[in-house]
Amino acid sequence: MVGKNSQLKRLRLPIPDFVKRALKERGLIAEYKARPAYQQNDYIGWINRAKHQETKEKRLYQMLDELEEGGVYMNMAHPPSRKNKKGSEGK
Repeated sequence: MVGKNSQLKRLRLPIPDFVKRALKERGLIAEYKARPAYQQNDYIGWINRAKHQETKEKRLYQMLDELEEGGVYMNMAHPPSRKNKKGSEGK
């Protein structure tokens, strides 16, 4: 059992401090937490598996950009996270 409210069947990876800081600095903690547990876990595992610091940073910034943009997960369309873009565009 991973957690009461989680459907994740594998071990939930802890968020590294550098990822927490980056999420906080970009104001994306809510967007991160709104993603399903499997996506949070996938992002953390993917970032941490990088062997070189440069690659870790590149992956971190990709995650941050995807969270900020919405509608994207690992370079794939993710409609449930799409943000409403109509506000100032009108109809």
